[in-house]
Amino acid sequence: MKKILIIDDDPTIRKYLTNLFDDNGYGSVVAENAQEALEIVNLEHFDLITLDLEMPGEWGTRFYSKLAQDPHLKNIPVIVISGMSGNEYAIPKAVASLTKPFDRKELLKIVKDVLR
Repeated sequence: MKKILIIDDDPTIRKYLTNLFDDNGYGSVVAENAQEALEIVNLEHFDLITLDLEMPGEWGTRFYSKLAQDPHLKNIPVIVISGMSGNEYAIPKAVASLTKPFDRKELLKIVKDVLR
């Protein structure tokens, strides 16, 4: 089973994404901030990460730059899901950037395409 790390400070979004991925045959783990996410990503293997940009403490962009510097983690695909406008420019190497509120079918299509 493919595993997805969901990083978002909003508990409603975390629950929604967990249910969406679980209902479609993916395993998911949640982190509510970048620091927690860094700890988790070093303990478990993930096939994909969904990343919010604007969070308390470290923003998603800092998390991504730390991820990109680690040879064991830098190839994990990242989908940015953020309420910030212009979020597609924040992490140019992300496989996709979606703006909240996002379309669940569009997100699932991207996930399926990336995890084939």
